[in-house]
Amino acid sequence: MRSHKLTLALALTASLAVSMAVSVASPAGATTAAATCRVELNYVDAYDVDENNGDEIRINLAGYMYPGGNRYVAMNNGDRAYSGNFANPTTTIGTTGSALFSLREVTPPVVGQGKQLGSVTAWGSTCATLATGQITYIPQHIFGDDYWYYMSLVMTGL
Repeated sequence: MRSHKLTLALALTASLAVSMAVSVASPAGATTAAATCRVELNYVDAYDVDENNGDEIRINLAGYMYPGGNRYVAMNNGDRAYSGNFANPTTTIGTTGSALFSLREVTPPVVGQGKQLGSVTAWGSTCATLATGQITYIPQHIFGDDYWYYMSLVMTGL
C-alpha cells in the first residue's frame, strides 16, 4: 500500500514539474519579432521659422513630395502639423533598410523640391528590436541658422 502511495505522489510531482517547465518555456503573451516595419510621419513642430510670415513646408520621402501637387503646409512659430496635413507620408522598411524623411522649405508659386532644412532617418536596426504590433517613436530636432523644427516619426513592427 505504501509503495502505491509513494509512486502516486512521485508521479504527481513529476507531472507538476513538467507542467511548470512548459508554462515557463512558452508564456501566454509570447510575441513574434517584426520582419518589417511601417514608418510614418507623426508630426512636425515649428519653433522658429525662417521667414517672417511663416514657412511653406513639404516632406520628401524616397523622392516623393508630401503633400503632392503644388501644395505645401504653411507653418508659423508654435504650429504643429500632423501626418494628415502632409497627406500621410508612409513607407515600409526591413530590419536592414532605412527611410529618410526630409523636411523641405519651398517657395510658392512653384513649390518643387525646395531647400532641405534637415531630415530624420528610420533605421532597420530599430525595426529589428520590435515585436509585431509594437511601436516606437523616432524624434529629431532640426536646427539651422534661422530656423528650428522638431519632427517625430512613428515605427510599427509588422
